[in-house]
Amino acid sequence: MQDKAEEVNFKQIDLKRDLIWEAMSNAKNWLGLGMSLYFWGLMDLTTTVLSGTPTPQGELEALLSDKPQSHQRSKRSWVWNQFFVLEEYTGTDPLYVGKLHSDMDRGDGSIKYILSGEGAGIVFTIDDTTGDIHAIQRLDREERAQYTLRAQALDRRTGRPMEPESEFIIKIQDINDNEPKFLDGPYVATVPEMSPVGTSVIQVTATDADDPTYGNSARVVYSILQGQPYFSVDSKTGVIRTALMNMDREAKEYYEVIIQAKDMGGQLGGLAGTTTVNITLSDVNDNPPRFPQKHYQMSVLESAPISSTVGRVFAKDLDEGINAEMKYTIVDGDGADAFDISTDPNFQVGIITVKKPLSFESKKSYTLKVEGANPHLEMRFLNLGPFQDTTTVHISVEDVDEPPVFEPGFYFVEVPEDVAIGTTIQIISAKDPDVTNNSIRYSIDRSSDSGRFFYVDITTGALMTARPLDREEFSWHNITVLAMEMNNPSQVGSVPVTIKVLDVNDNAPEFPRFYEAFVCENAKAGQLIQTVSAVDQDDPRNGQHFYYSLAPEAANNPNFTIRDNQDNTARILTRRSGFRQQEQSVFYLPILIADSGQPVLSSTGTLTIQVCSCDDNGHVMSCSPEAYMLPVSLSRGALIAILACIFVLLVLVLLILSMRRHRKQPYIIDDEENIHENIVRYDDEGGGEEDTEAFDIAAMWNPREAQAGTAPKTRQDMLPEIESLSRYVPQTCAVNSTVHSYVLAKLYEADMDLWAPPFDSLQTYMFEGEGSVAGSLSSLQSATSDSEQNFDFLTDWGPRFRKLAELYGASEGPAPLW
Repeated sequence: MQDKAEEVNFKQIDLKRDLIWEAMSNAKNWLGLGMSLYFWGLMDLTTTVLSGTPTPQGELEALLSDKPQSHQRSKRSWVWNQFFVLEEYTGTDPLYVGKLHSDMDRGDGSIKYILSGEGAGIVFTIDDTTGDIHAIQRLDREERAQYTLRAQALDRRTGRPMEPESEFIIKIQDINDNEPKFLDGPYVATVPEMSPVGTSVIQVTATDADDPTYGNSARVVYSILQGQPYFSVDSKTGVIRTALMNMDREAKEYYEVIIQAKDMGGQLGGLAGTTTVNITLSDVNDNPPRFPQKHYQMSVLESAPISSTVGRVFAKDLDEGINAEMKYTIVDGDGADAFDISTDPNFQVGIITVKKPLSFESKKSYTLKVEGANPHLEMRFLNLGPFQDTTTVHISVEDVDEPPVFEPGFYFVEVPEDVAIGTTIQIISAKDPDVTNNSIRYSIDRSSDSGRFFYVDITTGALMTARPLDREEFSWHNITVLAMEMNNPSQVGSVPVTIKVLDVNDNAPEFPRFYEAFVCENAKAGQLIQTVSAVDQDDPRNGQHFYYSLAPEAANNPNFTIRDNQDNTARILTRRSGFRQQEQSVFYLPILIADSGQPVLSSTGTLTIQVCSCDDNGHVMSCSPEAYMLPVSLSRGALIAILACIFVLLVLVLLILSMRRHRKQPYIIDDEENIHENIVRYDDEGGGEEDTEAFDIAAMWNPREAQAGTAPKTRQDMLPEIESLSRYVPQTCAVNSTVHSYVLAKLYEADMDLWAPPFDSLQTYMFEGEGSVAGSLSSLQSATSDSEQNFDFLTDWGPRFRKLAELYGASEGPAPLW
């Protein structure tokens, strides 16, 4: 029924259009008042007729009547100052637009019509006789909607205007020649998954370049061509909405939707355009995490350091981004205090690490209950939970060969500085923490004891002194004792040992500097000439206290005396007056200084006292006695002459000594004299080639030097130059103490003796002859002779050895006669 109604409607439209064109043809014969523009209001009338709107009575009668209506003018019959022309004319002839006519035109051709303005002569032309206007180019309303022109009637003979110039407009009538276009396409949109039906996704907009004020050419209707049943589009607004509930991103994430926009209100014959909308479902937290494994088995070495990684657990979450973030915690198990877990922010895995030191001997396995949960939840999806899961982790501790462990982990030892060499000052103890409990061997890290003051027993760990200790030199020793497993030398433990050397009164007090005083010749008895003090390198607990007195050999000194000030200083006083430089110019006063330690140590210091001449106020004038001894007549020139003579004598003495030394030098051996022809005699029977001490090898090189020696050299291998070290060690010590103490004492004595040969060194000699790898190089008792040797190989050595080959090679016999 609808198709039949549309067919009837179009037939009515065709009938009305025919009536309009017939009316336009009749309008050519109508005359206007003055210069009128004969153009039918085709735009308005066509719109009215085609749309089915009743035409005004006057307009319809004017259209259908053949009689001119000179005095009856309808309001909308035509517009005198504008023309209408359809766009996109495709005919071959110029398109007729309208006609200009002047009341003064009698039809005899005396009136000339001219056209000026926009497009005149290019787009539009006018017949200057009839006034007919034609379009000579294709018109497009989307490029230009109207043209403004001016028309005028001129006298053809005189060119004088017949009427004033009139302006009119030619409007381009639109047709539906442009399809709707999506200027912003293709579109990209995002909508959360699981969104309710009708959730707005995006709005698309299509633009039609046709005239929206004329008909339905620009009225657009939207429809969806692809994307159903997931999405829908509003036909008027172009808003795309969700059309299916519970769309799951994990099932399908991307959708491609095609939207169509059609003009003419979507009616048949309208033009259409399409665009693509790419829609992505964004993630929401609608999937709870789940461990793919309910049991994990891990292992870790007992030597693993703190914070080292044991293993990883992973709770799988189908969501992404913030919705897939995990937080792992240890919620139960006997290993909560031994292990810790953290979350890797990049891969969302739980990293189990060591929290405290492990011991295979103490505990061999642990069990952890680990929970993985989403920290960011959405209330509307809680019914899909719970959003957490747990798993069990079993961790086995593996045994490793650990280094020995010292108990305690630090040693502090106090030892007096006078302790005997080889005295045990501390027992260092270490044990193997492994089940095997291997044997331990002890040693000292020599980088911590470069002076080798200490020694540790290799088996017992007894720490002993190996050298005398001196608090004044080193008051503290920080050494490192090492413990090594006997079966695995790579396993080494260490412990620091701090040794404090306690003070012993082993240093006598002494003057801190050289003391020199003077006494005036006019000094009186009891006069102070010097105050002295002393220093002691020892450091007694109760502080230093020195006692001063004159040395026993100067106890009855008649010239000076000493007074102890009881504050570690002493005063030197004169016991008489009347000192004279001519009698004695210098006095040496020995002073005995004793300390308060146990035992009491003392030393003697000497105070040098010069006798000087002073004025009445006690100021020194001269302390040199030469002023009284030199004669007055000895001048400066005489002193210079004496010094010159002494210099000449010294030069002569040096010259004589140099000449005598030159005469004693041995003669240089002549080239003709062969030293190896000399016979060297020595009255000592050697021990063969292995005896290197029986003779002086230097005599083989210079016989004259050997003859100059008078005392024969003794055999060092029979009687060592080093004396027995046992005399330095008390016999009771060697008998009652350990062997280590005895050996350490002898070793120290040997180290201190710079002239002792190293008898404990191993010397290896490689002898030539029988049993030697090199074999014998002697020609004696040779098994072969020169005649038996073959030198034919010399002929293969080239021309340089040709002469030798001829002399020693096999001679060739005469050539055969045949």
